[in-house]
Amino acid sequence: MFGNMVSNMMVKPSQSPLFDSPTDYGLNYENVEFKARDGVTLRGWLIKGGTDRVIVQSHFGVQCNRGGWSPKGRGPIAPWKEDIKFLRQAKYLAEQGYSVLMYDLRGHGESDLGTIPWVSWGPEEAKDVVAAVDFVSARPEFANASVGLLSICMGAASTTYAYGLADGLASREKVKALVAVQPLLYSYFVKALGMPGFMERAGAKVSRDRLGFNMAEPNFINDAPKISVPTLVLQNQNDPWTNLDMVRSYYDALTVEKDLRMLDLEASRFAGYDYLGRSPEAFVGWFDQHL
Repeated sequence: MFGNMVSNMMVKPSQSPLFDSPTDYGLNYENVEFKARDGVTLRGWLIKGGTDRVIVQSHFGVQCNRGGWSPKGRGPIAPWKEDIKFLRQAKYLAEQGYSVLMYDLRGHGESDLGTIPWVSWGPEEAKDVVAAVDFVSARPEFANASVGLLSICMGAASTTYAYGLADGLASREKVKALVAVQPLLYSYFVKALGMPGFMERAGAKVSRDRLGFNMAEPNFINDAPKISVPTLVLQNQNDPWTNLDMVRSYYDALTVEKDLRMLDLEASRFAGYDYLGRSPEAFVGWFDQHL
């Protein structure tokens, strides 16, 4: 019983329906779909702001989707009390002349389940990041565009794994910059939650049976040296669900032009996600500089 409960919390797909729409922001957009290399169909919005710079946004995992996160239906102990609306930063980016691809990772929002029908925290979702970059790169209007990656939590893990893939992001020359927001290894997240050991072990066993691997073993930090573009790392220094030494290890492993910005926000991991829409100018400058 405990194993299924914990595993469902960590890897059960499609936990968050879309709750927001570009129409509500007056944005010019297109509903799009495209396939990853293993045939999984991904769906999203292409927000139209310009043709020479395009941002691919990869969201955080499990309880999120391309539009963000909502506390609705999560009970009185929801970790954040307001909707986190990623369309706020998309609107700002569009106003600055960027187009934005906002898509659902496999098993999230409106995208299909993966060939492994569970959330893997990055190793499987890495295929989706590559597919998203290939999709925008193949669009005629972006023939001469530079691509930036806005990769959030599990999106940052997925993007980093994607640099380690054969024929992965390292060979995509249109990609010019990365903003990695609160990258997080699964094992550190579980430790930070303070879950009793017997529950952690029971959940790990069920997840291993579902995914076919031990979730504590893949380590995207090993792929960080393969990232080939200037990278900005954003992290709330008051985030109680992470290990800041792990974040610094990720940053130290980067071999490109880089910057680490520790943010002094509310003591919640979700404050770092909410920050993107409240203060988009804080990271857009990185894209302005490198795209």
